[in-house]
Amino acid sequence: MTTHPDSSLNELDEISKRIIEQLQEDGRRSYAAIAESVGLSDAAVRQRIKRLIDSKLLEIVAVTDPLRVGFTRQAMIGVRINGQLGDVAKALESFSEVSYIVLTAGQYDLLVEVVCEDDDHLLRLLGRMRELPAVTSTETFMYLKLHKQRYDWGTR
Repeated sequence: MTTHPDSSLNELDEISKRIIEQLQEDGRRSYAAIAESVGLSDAAVRQRIKRLIDSKLLEIVAVTDPLRVGFTRQAMIGVRINGQLGDVAKALESFSEVSYIVLTAGQYDLLVEVVCEDDDHLLRLLGRMRELPAVTSTETFMYLKLHKQRYDWGTR
């Protein structure tokens, strides 16, 4: 088991989990409301949240629906590589359309989720991906409908 240099981050205590749950329900919830819910002072909640953010265990962001902001094509792309996985993953990090990259074991070396304006945009993106020297092939899995998406892992 790999441990984090700050061993206090290896496991969350129940209060930190409850704070995270509060933020997962509403990322704009006030420190005062969270403090009342978990039984701490506002200052203690503020310090805990700062520590969680500084440790990169927690990030508070606004999540949009890509369809409603003009991005009509989402896809998962399986990428096969002949070369250094890390180099290709690093190159793909710079593509604004890429929402996440996963190094995998199995048929593909990488799985890359992308969000594009339309099919033409996706086609141009695939061309850029295939131009990367170590990429040998890609297979695109178009998203037709998203049935479930969660953001509440790790606290229940």
